[in-house]
Amino acid sequence: MIEFVAENLAPIMFLSLVVFLLLGYPVAFSLAANGLLFFIIGVELAPLSDSINLSWPLLNALPERFWGVMSNDTLLAIPFFTFMGIVLERSGMAEDLLDTIGQLFGPVRGGLAYAVIFVGALLAATTGVVAASVIAMGLISLPIMLRYGYDRRIASGVIAASGTLAQIIPPSLVLIVLADQLGRSVGDMYAGALIPGLVLTGLYMGYILLMTFLKRDSMPALPLEARTLGSGVTSLIIALAVAAGIAYAAHVYLAPTQGENADILGATVGTAFIYVVALIDRALKINALSRLAQQVIIVLIPPLALIFLVLGTIFLGIATPTEGGAMGAVGALIMAAAKGRLNVEVVRAALAATTRLSAFVLFILIGARVFSLTFYGVNGHLWVEHLLVGLPGGEIGFLIAVNVLVFLLAFFLDFFELAFIIVPLLAPAADKLGIDLIWFGVLLGINMQTSFMHPPFGFALFYLRSVAARVPYLDKVTGKMTQPVTTGQIYWGAVPFVGIQIVMVALTILFPQMVMHYKGSGAVVDPSTIKIEVPGFGQGGGGLTLPDNGGGLGLPGGLQLPGGSPLDGGQQQPGQQNAPQQNKPPATDLSAPPSFN
Repeated sequence: MIEFVAENLAPIMFLSLVVFLLLGYPVAFSLAANGLLFFIIGVELAPLSDSINLSWPLLNALPERFWGVMSNDTLLAIPFFTFMGIVLERSGMAEDLLDTIGQLFGPVRGGLAYAVIFVGALLAATTGVVAASVIAMGLISLPIMLRYGYDRRIASGVIAASGTLAQIIPPSLVLIVLADQLGRSVGDMYAGALIPGLVLTGLYMGYILLMTFLKRDSMPALPLEARTLGSGVTSLIIALAVAAGIAYAAHVYLAPTQGENADILGATVGTAFIYVVALIDRALKINALSRLAQQVIIVLIPPLALIFLVLGTIFLGIATPTEGGAMGAVGALIMAAAKGRLNVEVVRAALAATTRLSAFVLFILIGARVFSLTFYGVNGHLWVEHLLVGLPGGEIGFLIAVNVLVFLLAFFLDFFELAFIIVPLLAPAADKLGIDLIWFGVLLGINMQTSFMHPPFGFALFYLRSVAARVPYLDKVTGKMTQPVTTGQIYWGAVPFVGIQIVMVALTILFPQMVMHYKGSGAVVDPSTIKIEVPGFGQGGGGLTLPDNGGGLGLPGGLQLPGGSPLDGGQQQPGQQNAPQQNKPPATDLSAPPSFN
């Protein structure tokens, strides 16, 4: 029995960790306790198995592993982006965006749902924090959607799903952790995840469009009296067309001197122009633009500028993700100050939330380092690699099995726990199968996004439940009694969006170029045109020319090896042995002393 345990210590250790987690112990302490417990067992059983490579002096490696976690510059981006997201949420940016975009989409059925998805994508690209997005949209949009007769399941589902976009659209915290665990660049991970994030946003909008046809009364348009900004879409379209024309003209002017950056700089010029025009139009009351166009431009451009400050500098190679996060945090403070909402309380709340999340991540990482020290010492990584690489179906079989595993584990674990426990075990097998790890990381990120919406433990559902009405309340605008949203309605509303994310996982597998574009086109080389020339060893022809001595290390004669050329493997060619020696110098007589006459 003891020999069986010694030979199978890796799977027993992994199953024990699962039991620890299911019992409800904190993940960080479960990892560390499991690692230390099995380290002691492994040291005692080491003489019984060749697969156990543990000894007491190995514990001396733990301080260095802890220091490696604390000195990791990549993970420093997590507190920066968390701080930025909390400050933006407290600055009222989400409230302004939801109100303005809701007015813009108000005249169409499902307009408020479209606005929530659009704002959710914008908040994802500026905050990267699910809690801030879901809570803000739940507080602001859910009462308005209930006020105007939206189906409670669809309303709650679209808010929860839109908030989770923060986990796949850069600057996502999940992508930072995945890049660190896979040993890849955060910038490449951001570039690879951008298109899948936008496609997923489009699928959400497509679902809303479908439901407006299937259930016409589930998402009515805003009534005329609720559209306080009035009409004016034509004015907005004309303003955008003018901005696009100025951007193109600036691009043409800057192209000779700025090269590839001319398009980005041109877009910046066009956007800045229309923003200044809107500000002047409102300040001087010229009314060249409609109220709707003014509000959309003034509210929408600052977060877009912040997105460019963060993601644009990263994609252009101007800043690292950590530096981009720092600039984003400063930009968030400036935006909050510009709105007059920056005070000590906002900064204190943002710092407190940032400290809690950073400590949470750090303790899980330290626990994971203790666990991995023991797990690798019992060759657990080889056991997992052989188990996964040996699955039937090769690469496709591996991807199906891994995605099913992550999907099921997401019912019980959140994305940080999945990233720190499961991803380091999957990455070596994926690499051995020749799978691009950036593509693999984005695929896992999309899958782990479902952990926020899985009933009954989805965090996005908990966040929405915390701000949704639990008892009937009197609506301040209509004066009518409004029924609350039940927990069951929140859970059932999330189910269709979980299905959409599963479809997105399949699309990413079927169309890998959505992610692989991060590599760029690169230079195309035709292997048939490659020609390798080796310098000659004989006279003439260039290269390393040495005197021909007919073989051997004779004096004089150069560096030819016995029996022929080095390129012939030391073998004489047919007929070479009896070949006549032409112009061969006479042998030197070494029996007499040299003469200097």
